[in-house]
Amino acid sequence: MDEHLWHTCDIVADLLEGRLDRRPLVATAARLAPGDRALAVGPAERATWRALGDGSYAHQNVVAFGSPAFMVGALVGNAVGNSVRRQNAANSARPRWMPDGFGELTVTTRKIYFGHPTAWLDLGWDGLDTVDLVAPDVFQTSFRNNQANGRQLTVQIRTPWASLLFVLAAITGFPAHPRLLGRGWLPPDFERRCAALGRPCRPAAHLAVNRGIAGM
Repeated sequence: MDEHLWHTCDIVADLLEGRLDRRPLVATAARLAPGDRALAVGPAERATWRALGDGSYAHQNVVAFGSPAFMVGALVGNAVGNSVRRQNAANSARPRWMPDGFGELTVTTRKIYFGHPTAWLDLGWDGLDTVDLVAPDVFQTSFRNNQANGRQLTVQIRTPWASLLFVLAAITGFPAHPRLLGRGWLPPDFERRCAALGRPCRPAAHLAVNRGIAGM
């Protein structure tokens, strides 16, 4: 049984049933606004969908002196070099998932906080443009980056709390998300496995579906 999923169900059920005040406090180094509350803390890795370069490269021209054979060889070599530089520049301009580093993730009732010296995140649930759970441990979202003139960024956060991130974001801003209404954030046999192991989980998926339908 996945402990993080079990605790995710417990946290989400308490949230939707208005019982968060009964949960023990979670210690975090993240700055919390008045009334906010940390729900989970753990290690995470961030990646950003971006290109390494802009496609530009330095085109070099060679002026050759000497025998005809030498000049031909120099010109051919220069042409090959420019071709390689052009191809490398084109490859670097293609977006891809670029790892940004590891840090500590704090999940609160209002936001995601990812602590990192240069690639930190402080995102409110209501500021996300898209959300999805692209793998059991990978939460993906896009948002307008105020630090980059409002340019949209798409990031992935790899963490054992990925399902919790998705559910909290979906409940807040995407109540009709297909993965929320279809219970796709939870393995289909998870509740049965928990019950078989003598540790039944809270009906978080059912509560989230009802919340989503009520908000439509």
